[in-house]
Amino acid sequence: MDVKRRHLVAGSFALGALAARPGWGTTPDKPADTPPSHPAGPRPKLVPIRAQLDQLTDIKVCLRPFRATGPRLDVEKIGDKTVIHNYGHGGSGWSLSWGSAEIVVGKAASTLTNSVAVIGCGVIGLTSALTAQRAGMNVTIYTKALLPHTRSVRANGSWTPDSRIALTKPAGDSFPALWEQMARYSWKTYRDYLGLPGNPIDFRDHYILSDHPFGEHTAPPPDPAAGDYASTGKPQNTAEFADYGDLIKDIIPQSVLLSDAENPFPVPHAKRRATMMFNFGAYGHLLLSEFYQAGGKIVIKEFHGPADLKTLKEDVIINCPGYAAHDWWQDKTLIPVRGQTNWLPPQHDALYGVNYRGASLLSKTDGVMVQALDFTGIGEMVGVGNSFEHADRAEAAKAIGIFEELFARMGG
Repeated sequence: MDVKRRHLVAGSFALGALAARPGWGTTPDKPADTPPSHPAGPRPKLVPIRAQLDQLTDIKVCLRPFRATGPRLDVEKIGDKTVIHNYGHGGSGWSLSWGSAEIVVGKAASTLTNSVAVIGCGVIGLTSALTAQRAGMNVTIYTKALLPHTRSVRANGSWTPDSRIALTKPAGDSFPALWEQMARYSWKTYRDYLGLPGNPIDFRDHYILSDHPFGEHTAPPPDPAAGDYASTGKPQNTAEFADYGDLIKDIIPQSVLLSDAENPFPVPHAKRRATMMFNFGAYGHLLLSEFYQAGGKIVIKEFHGPADLKTLKEDVIINCPGYAAHDWWQDKTLIPVRGQTNWLPPQHDALYGVNYRGASLLSKTDGVMVQALDFTGIGEMVGVGNSFEHADRAEAAKAIGIFEELFARMGG
């Protein structure tokens, strides 16, 4: 095993050991009686975004691959093949991709193989393939579709590392440290892509707006009659979902409550945060280019069951099929979480994001993305168990209409 590979394996095991410690890598919390200070700034002059239904260019629907226990990252033997799984990231695939790739490639490197197969060409498959290449391996990706035609690019493309990543109880006490390891590694890796041509990775000011004081409305308490994941095999309320954001708050920009003088919107209450986001076109092109330039190969191939692996020449396989694992690997622990994004033409003079009345808008270089988040007050339960993968124009109209009315009040 060459020096580069030894370093990767050693680094993976070291990170795993550190991750087992509570609060690995975090800084101490500030004393409760010392609130953070945010100097007031001028009110930004935002250009209203042209959010009208007759400007709709596309509707995309994805199925987030949710597992109650968190992503599957274990090793399985299928005949003479070693399969290392890397799927089931819920709504956090883009955010955690580099961190989970580092873990599974460390396991692949421990087999002392020189060549690996990667199944899947979504963002999890591509980052796994690139990480393996950087570890000195020869990589072939086997996939039904290239990145632009995968479910990955139907997502909203922003940093959401614990969005439906697991349920607190089924994930157990050890998973938070593993999640933190993945999140920190991914965040650090993404920062290497900032400032590159085409802005593959960028930050946006994101405004969270409310007609009522923040914290005034809380989610309704769980209904005991509905049960929970343990009794029904499916989550039944938002309270079951894990929330790990505090573990990395020392490196993630926090929300700032805006004063009336700083609030640029005709809404009484507003927060602002800097949010990392991914421009699919530029970022995807960059990843594919790097993969090909390093000698990677892509073979178009569809799998129907684990027995199909015997047709591959590689003995070590990193399995990154996303929600497709539900069928081709027969993993019935996967629960679909439907998500729809609605796309308007790019507006390069208005690059910011807004959350308002249960909908989200993000203006990116590849288009203005509008999404329904939660119109009913059920929080993380929106879309859970829904495998309907067709466009819902009524949903698009409602979400876009919220912002059309908002920006009309701004004079847009």
